[in-house]
Amino acid sequence: MELFEEELPIFPLSYAEIMQRLRRVDPIKYGATRNYLNGAVSYLSPYISRGVISTKLVLAEILGRGFKPAQIEKFIQELAWRDYWQLVWIAKGDAINQDLKHQQKPISNRQISNAIVDAKTGIIAIDTAIRNFYKTGYLHNHMRMYIAAIACNMSQSHWKVPAQWMYFHLLDADWASNALSWQWVAGANSNKKYVANQDNINKYCGTNQKKSFLDIPYEQFASLDIPEHLKETSPLNLQTVLPKPEALRIDKNLPSHIYNFYNVDPLWKKDTPANRILLLEPSHFKQYPVSQKSIDFILSISKVNIENIQIYVGEFETLVADYELLNVFYKEHPLNNHYSGIKEERDWMFEVKGYYPSFYSFWKKCKKQLRY
Repeated sequence: MELFEEELPIFPLSYAEIMQRLRRVDPIKYGATRNYLNGAVSYLSPYISRGVISTKLVLAEILGRGFKPAQIEKFIQELAWRDYWQLVWIAKGDAINQDLKHQQKPISNRQISNAIVDAKTGIIAIDTAIRNFYKTGYLHNHMRMYIAAIACNMSQSHWKVPAQWMYFHLLDADWASNALSWQWVAGANSNKKYVANQDNINKYCGTNQKKSFLDIPYEQFASLDIPEHLKETSPLNLQTVLPKPEALRIDKNLPSHIYNFYNVDPLWKKDTPANRILLLEPSHFKQYPVSQKSIDFILSISKVNIENIQIYVGEFETLVADYELLNVFYKEHPLNNHYSGIKEERDWMFEVKGYYPSFYSFWKKCKKQLRY
């Protein structure tokens, strides 16, 4: 059997190292090779998803190096997709947890194939990637699409549970990007399903596998029965283990800045004296569970980069009431609607807001703000 090895990425924690990684990005090479597993991807996604850096900062840094938008349009588009998914989440709210545009069909189950969870799909590149995913918390974007296509369009699982499985393990877990991308693959948020055959996987993953269940021409996918080894499915029992609650030290003469799973920006109000609190709400992680690796990542990255940050495990309302917080500041996010205090706008790449039914209608507006 063919041996296939995938390079395992490492994600440094310090802001200085993260910025060094950003400055080494080659956006032109990215555009040409991003679909290949060994392509020149940026490995910035965990930092963008956790709010350590913003899409706006990334764009400014790249343009500041002298690249012209026309040279790096694909790189800018991929950044814009992140903002687009967030705007869809803001507009649609909890509706993104259901089939957004079309009903996914056919559906044989609302679980996940054991072959995916156990990395035993029989596709060498995919099984290797899943095993490495558990080790690193990272999946190449093209690999995410391959896995979603097998889960939704080969195993006929409804997209929601497999999407939760992937979100749970991702260091760059972003529910909007994750859920809406899974729906795009499944045809629930697009006009057609995404499928890939073995030749496509071999091309982009550097394998030479033959005679798999995907080693067929594309016209056969429409009539393909569920492969026997994908039929066994299971429900998920995903639970997040949060740190033990500890008492906070609050200076009532200072404002309180609230950080959370989607915002650990070290530069946010950096020069303002404040109580800095990383809020981990059990209700949030019950609805959107993440792995221990993801919790350890956000705890480590916040402690390394945000001076005097304290961890609060509990609900926002309890935090404010128990510590009598008055001047509370936080960054906007679709999951922060129950916060109270002074909401500050996130760092959007463009001034284009509101809901657009397609990315390209959104991009058409954004493109006008770039100097080509």
